[in-house]
Amino acid sequence: MRTNGKVPIWFLEICVLAFNFFNLVLDFNLTNMKKKKNSLKKTKRREFLKNTFAASSIIILPRHILGGVGYTAPSDQLGIAAIGAGGQGAGDIRNAYNKGKNRVVALCDVDSSGGNGISRTIKAFPDAKFYSNFKKMLDKRNDIDAVTIAIPDHSHATAASYAMKRGVHVYVEKPLTHNVYEARYLTKMARDNKIVTQMGNQGASNPDQLQIQKWINNKVIGTITEVNVWTNRPIWPSGINKPEANKSLKPKGLDWDLWLGPAKETEYIPNMHPFNWRGWWDYGTGALGDMGCHLMDVPFKALMLKYPTSVECSIGKIHTKMWQQDYSPDGCPPSASIAFNFEATPKNESNIKFTWMDGGIKPFHPDLLPPDVMIDDGGVIMIGEKGVITCNDYGYNPKLYLKGEDVIEGEKFNVKEPSFGHHIKWAEACKAGFDSPEHNALTSSFDFAGPLTETVLMGNIAIKSYMLESKNKIKRYGRDFPKYIGRKKLLWDGDNMRITNLDEANQFVGKIYRKGWELS
Repeated sequence: MRTNGKVPIWFLEICVLAFNFFNLVLDFNLTNMKKKKNSLKKTKRREFLKNTFAASSIIILPRHILGGVGYTAPSDQLGIAAIGAGGQGAGDIRNAYNKGKNRVVALCDVDSSGGNGISRTIKAFPDAKFYSNFKKMLDKRNDIDAVTIAIPDHSHATAASYAMKRGVHVYVEKPLTHNVYEARYLTKMARDNKIVTQMGNQGASNPDQLQIQKWINNKVIGTITEVNVWTNRPIWPSGINKPEANKSLKPKGLDWDLWLGPAKETEYIPNMHPFNWRGWWDYGTGALGDMGCHLMDVPFKALMLKYPTSVECSIGKIHTKMWQQDYSPDGCPPSASIAFNFEATPKNESNIKFTWMDGGIKPFHPDLLPPDVMIDDGGVIMIGEKGVITCNDYGYNPKLYLKGEDVIEGEKFNVKEPSFGHHIKWAEACKAGFDSPEHNALTSSFDFAGPLTETVLMGNIAIKSYMLESKNKIKRYGRDFPKYIGRKKLLWDGDNMRITNLDEANQFVGKIYRKGWELS
């Protein structure tokens, strides 16, 4: 068939036609397979392709010959959808789409007005059908292999569990969940249902972290006894009462009932959507939830931390009247300092005091950090017996300070993919399947992100417990003052998800769900 080492054009054309026809038949069959309730729903595309190709006598030419450079056959594409199509969600679905390597088949958002970047997402993916209700989208579509979830924190677990129960792979923005129980629940659910997962703390895929891990593995700074982590958040209203409901101000395109999801029923509250919800416990997780998974990820991974053994906190106060602290149990505090204690790990021989600070509070210079080094608005300091390791948000700019030596900067990496390839790697892992090398190489699958999120949200248990009052009052200066019962070190049984020395604090481990919005 070959002449002088060249393939005749007519032969190539026949192969192209045959291959395209084969792909059309293959994709049609894959679609029909999904429509059968008890069929091969969980069969991975690539496994199906391998089996089909192995049984076929058809000779397949390389894809770059058939479709040009960068060509991806429809059968090799992941069918993805977005739950939350504006704001961070717009970037998540765009990155997972990966310039056409995958197909965006559906978009879901409770705001149909097109604001918050939603209109741009719809324009970018004109073939994707738009939904307001993620349950209806997942129930009606049989072409969704994976979803990105970027909605307020209080609805993460409800949406993720609903998708995973249907065999859909999930990418969930940080923090993974709204409370500790949900993080444990999703982690187990992903494992039991063989779901490929990734949390949206994209700094976990930053190769700068590899330098930090190398220093730790080589014990360059010796045994680490202390870690400080801090952020400039909150940058939203905090420490104030929740705005009063006013249904007359609700934007026309916003489905408020769907936005509330599992939260308790209430009329529309102005300015919660699309961002300020972070400052109120019913919907957000405060400064910890916003930045904790980005910053704490660095030492958590490098030191192989899991569950803390204890936590205690101190929070900032606001006074607008003499002797009367302004406090809203609905709202996150303006600032907080939280101390976790971790036991020794295979990577570190000592227990670790791990301190979180937010609201403008920063750590002081440890002895081995030169006094002229500026401490930025957010970062990490790991203190060892022989030196100090520092980095910025997302693990950027790792630096090593050793006693009597000049600063050592980490290796510079040039990552071309957006968000360090965090979304792309997840999408490729979805194609490869659960427990594949691609899946096991993910930097924030729920097996890691679950315990990390639990630790982050443990801090919020301490914050909420800080203002718990006894029924009895304290007499001072002829006045009655509240007796606070949660202002102590809370002891944590991580395996059983329980505070062991203050039972009242355990109400914050989970939450009550609005009817119809329980975890699947």
